[in-house]
Amino acid sequence: MISRFKLQNSNFRAPFPFFKASGTKLFLILISGFALFLSAACGVPVLEKPECLEAKQTVKEFYSFHFGNEMKFSAENLRPREKFLTGDFVKLLQNAPPDNDVFTTNSTDFPKAFRIGGCEVTAADKAVFEVLLFWKDDKRTEQRAIGVEAIKQNGEWLINKINY
Repeated sequence: MISRFKLQNSNFRAPFPFFKASGTKLFLILISGFALFLSAACGVPVLEKPECLEAKQTVKEFYSFHFGNEMKFSAENLRPREKFLTGDFVKLLQNAPPDNDVFTTNSTDFPKAFRIGGCEVTAADKAVFEVLLFWKDDKRTEQRAIGVEAIKQNGEWLINKINY
């Protein structure tokens, strides 16, 4: 039987005297470190289609701008939003009722926040997003979803339709 033997009268010093671990403990520490390395190196792959990723930026920028400014509809409030919208959609909105929020609920019940949800690519140049709208105050907490269609025109993604 092999047993531990002590070095007597020797100047030998263990390289890490504070680290006294058995072979099993050392193996577990090394495996844990390797697993940690792999989890940091291997990220979660992006599962959204490229069209969704490109169009999502436009939809997010538009709603960030919209929620950060006056949400009541008017010709004056439409002008700064036109850069995010197709020409056909702008023409359609010119006859919209004033004071409603035509970009969220088409009513005077303005949401407090939004979040971009799922995306479905319906054609190579068309994506439909679910935009979640939120209301939270002393009286209610509510969430609703609308559909926002974005199409690619002249290399740019623009909002073309909103389904309430």
